[in-house]
Amino acid sequence: MTDSWATFGVDLHLELTGPGLRAGLADALRQAARTGRLAPGTRLPSSRTLAVDLGVARNTVADAYAELVAEGWLTARQGSGTRVAPRSVARGEPEPAAVRRPRRTGPAYSLRPGSPDLASFPRTEWLRASRRALTAAPHDAFGYGDPRGRTELRTVLADYLARARGVHADPDRIVICAGFAHGLMLLGKVLRGRRVREVAVESYGLDLHWNLLADAGLRTRALSVDEHGSRTDELGSEGAVLMTPAHQFPMGVPLHPDRRTAAVDWARTTGGVVLEDDYDGEFRYDRQPVGALQGLDPGRVVYCGTASKSIAPGLRLGWLVLPGEMVGQVLEAKGPSDWMSSSLEQLTLAEFIASGAYDRHVRSMRLRYRRRRDQLVEALAERAPDIRVSGIAAGLHAVLELPPGTEQSVVQAAAWQGLALDGGAQFRHTGVRDGRDMLVVGYGTPPDSAWTGALDALCRVLP
Repeated sequence: MTDSWATFGVDLHLELTGPGLRAGLADALRQAARTGRLAPGTRLPSSRTLAVDLGVARNTVADAYAELVAEGWLTARQGSGTRVAPRSVARGEPEPAAVRRPRRTGPAYSLRPGSPDLASFPRTEWLRASRRALTAAPHDAFGYGDPRGRTELRTVLADYLARARGVHADPDRIVICAGFAHGLMLLGKVLRGRRVREVAVESYGLDLHWNLLADAGLRTRALSVDEHGSRTDELGSEGAVLMTPAHQFPMGVPLHPDRRTAAVDWARTTGGVVLEDDYDGEFRYDRQPVGALQGLDPGRVVYCGTASKSIAPGLRLGWLVLPGEMVGQVLEAKGPSDWMSSSLEQLTLAEFIASGAYDRHVRSMRLRYRRRRDQLVEALAERAPDIRVSGIAAGLHAVLELPPGTEQSVVQAAAWQGLALDGGAQFRHTGVRDGRDMLVVGYGTPPDSAWTGALDALCRVLP
């Protein structure tokens, strides 16, 4: 006989076996207590309640309880009910192995790029937006919903991106995804379905992105990067190009206006597609913001944005602004098992943007990151004057040029100091044989409490 009973919101599965109901019930409870399925102190239902749940006589349950109390498995006290008794491990019985949490062996400080200051997440404003969004959420927000994402978020994104980034966006051409990597996976499937075989990428970038394209069956070919951004004159017969035109990652330079035009002309001429990764478009310090490349030709450029740098990557919220013909293809790539990010998080972000909290947060973080950048530049000028710094007009990282042949030793010395650093080789495409020695320093990563220590550790290891 197999039954389930619930008490105080907890379900317990009992297997009643043996020649009689009382013996079977006693054995089942004894086994549950012995194995720990019933933890010491757990209050059991009254004999009347359990009898009704199991469909047996109340005396059967009462007798089983009495037997287990006598054996010491249960305790029964007036006003406290029947509970599982505290239990010590019997002599000769192996004690359950303690669950050991792994010791943290990571670095004391990190200046790796790619992350904002997570300690600055706008908890209070986000909670307010979440409460307002949840209160106003329609009932269908708790269903499976539209694979494009919540219309509330797509609508406010269309307005925000047009205002802040110069993107031509219609809510019906926006698809919400779980960050840029997820969006790139979808685009890789679409490109493969369009019979694209090769994608041009920048010679410096993230191997994660190149690997995602490779997983989709696409080859990648590297475009050279210089002080004007990617060499768009090297574009050829590829079916698509993946670029960071507003702020090349990691070199930190914007794509020159002539090359922006050339990239769009290439797409129009060849029928190719430009995949624009606008990963930190909101953070500009010493120059006017560089608008999205998508504004030059919304029919040939896929705009990819996220909340990962502007708020936090843990939100897992990103968006694709697509040419009209690609919307259905991306939704097909999503499929029935990969429809959307959390509707509640989408509604919260929509409210966060619509209320003006997003703009306020970005402005606040822009000032904070600019102060850190200035402190980094001042410290290097004082303590490592021979180190040239570049890529600092925007974004959350800087590039530090090192003497030839020193990159690996500096990264290793930093590890000994408890500082995580990434050298330029970390971001170099496999098709690039030679590259200059450099560090890519993410000054947005440390929390305020660790910023001074991280900066000191960096200066100690520089040649």
